[in-house]
This record gives sequence, structure tokens and C-alpha cells, in this order.
Amino acid sequence: MELTTSPPAEKSKRASARVTSRKIRSASRMDTASPYLYVAPFFIIFGIFGLFPTLFTFYVALFEWNPIGEQTFIGFENFATLYGDPRFWNALRNTFSIWILSTVPQLLFALFLAQLLNNARLKFANFFRMAMLVPYITSVVATTIVFASLFGRDYGLINFFLGLFGIENIDFEANTLGSHILIATMVMWRWFGYNTLIYLAALQAIPKDIYEAAAIDGAGGVKQFFFVTIPSLRPVIIFTVIVSTIGGLQIFTEPLLLSSPGLTGGSGRQYQTLTLFLYEQGFGNFEFGYGSAIGVVLFLLIVAFSIINFFLSRRISSDD
Repeated sequence: MELTTSPPAEKSKRASARVTSRKIRSASRMDTASPYLYVAPFFIIFGIFGLFPTLFTFYVALFEWNPIGEQTFIGFENFATLYGDPRFWNALRNTFSIWILSTVPQLLFALFLAQLLNNARLKFANFFRMAMLVPYITSVVATTIVFASLFGRDYGLINFFLGLFGIENIDFEANTLGSHILIATMVMWRWFGYNTLIYLAALQAIPKDIYEAAAIDGAGGVKQFFFVTIPSLRPVIIFTVIVSTIGGLQIFTEPLLLSSPGLTGGSGRQYQTLTLFLYEQGFGNFEFGYGSAIGVVLFLLIVAFSIINFFLSRRISSDD
């Protein structure tokens, strides 16, 4: 006798199979979508507070924008005015001058300190490593007050020591190069400890076997530093150079505090940076369109350095 499945049982099996298939498809879609859901909060926040302000800045730069009045479309006239504005070129020169004076000595000093802190024979190493963060967590206002006193014209400690060698007192804030050295010193003080710890972490990741092999081959401490340490730190050095460059292009707080209550960066604009010039035009003179044009140029400069970093990193990777 042949057994046959009753129609109700067959319908039940088909329905069960459809439910199972739907569950599998739903689970598959959830597995596909879940990574995007996890990263969505970052992109939503970035879109609101990062991407939108950037795009809106590009938009405002095309207008003569009065925040409480009319907004007139003028195209690229703000950029043309910026190109012929000597104040812009002065701020650009000041920015790059302060960046060079602060970044190069800062990174060299940080690399030297990292090498010292990596020495196994150093006592109280953890204390000194923690002390590297003190400048980073110190208030910028307090730092500016202290360094302005140190570089003071009449009673500053720096001028006191220069006077011991017969050098007359220098008015650092009124002098272009002197004001750049003053601000660069503050920037160095604030960031050298941060970069020191980055280099220290990279140094501790270098295998000891490489140094032992170099010592067996007759390489001393100096040769090991230049032919083992530096090549091993190349990616980290490139990273710190680019990050310091981007930070240097955006330097704002130190010159703002020195020039307070004005926004001109000294009586002769001798230390007015791009960001301070942007702030003066946008929030001092309420020329939002012109200030936005300055911001766009600054953005493009940062993008250009990021591209240089990308190709330089690829070149280093290919050499390795």
C-alpha cells in the first residue's frame, strides 16, 4: 500500500520552508548591513559637524556675506581680492616661518629625548616619561603668560642672559623674527613631549635582535642610530612631520593671546597667522565671505600636504 502525504501536511511543510527561507534571507541582510550600522554614528556626526561646515564654507566664500544683512553672490571675487591682499601674503609668510622654526627643532629634540628615555640604564624612566605630558596638559593661557614674561623686553630672563654677552635688549613682540621665535618656542614647549612619546613607542617596537646584529658587525651607538633607528622610524617620522605641519598651518591660540585684545598679530601684523587673519576678517570685521575664502585656501593647503604625505608614504613603503 503506497503512503501519500495529505494536502494539509504538504501545505504546512511548504509554509515552514518559506518561513525558514525568509529568516535566512533576513539574517543574511542583517549580517551585510550590521557593519554599516556600527560605523554609521561616526559618519553621521562627521557629516553634521565636519562635512557640512566645510561645504558651507565653500558656498559662503562665493558671496559677500553679511550675517545680519544681505548676501550677494559675487563668484570668485573674494579669491581675487585675497590674491592681491598683502595682508594675506604676510599672514602666509608668518605661518610658514613659525611652522619651520617650531617643527624642525621640536621633532629633532623629541627624537633625541626619545632615544634617551629608551635607554635601559635610565633610572626613574617611568617618571620622566610621564613628565613629558606636562607641557601638553598645561593651559595655553598660562604658557603664553610665562613665555611672554621670559621674552619680555625690559625684565625678561632671555634678555638678561643676552645682556651678559653684551647684546642689547630685544623687543621680541615688536620684532618680526623675534615674535616668530617667541611663538615657535611656545609651540615647541607644548608639543615636544607628545612627539617624544610617539617616537618612544616606535623605538620600543624595534626588535633588539637588529641592534645585536649591528653590534656584532662592528656598528657603534652612532652608526646604529643612523643606520638602524632612523630607517626603522621613517614611517613614524613622516607621520609626525605631516601632523606637525597641519597643526602649524592652523596655529591660532598663541598669536591670538599675544595680540590680545587686538586681532592683527602685533602693531605691524608681524606675527599674524592665516587662522588669526581669518578670525579677524570673519568675526572682527564681519566679512564672512572673505573669511570663508581664507578658510578655503587654508583647507586646500592642508589637502596638498596630505597628498604629499600619501605619496611619500607609498614611496617609503615601496623602498622597504
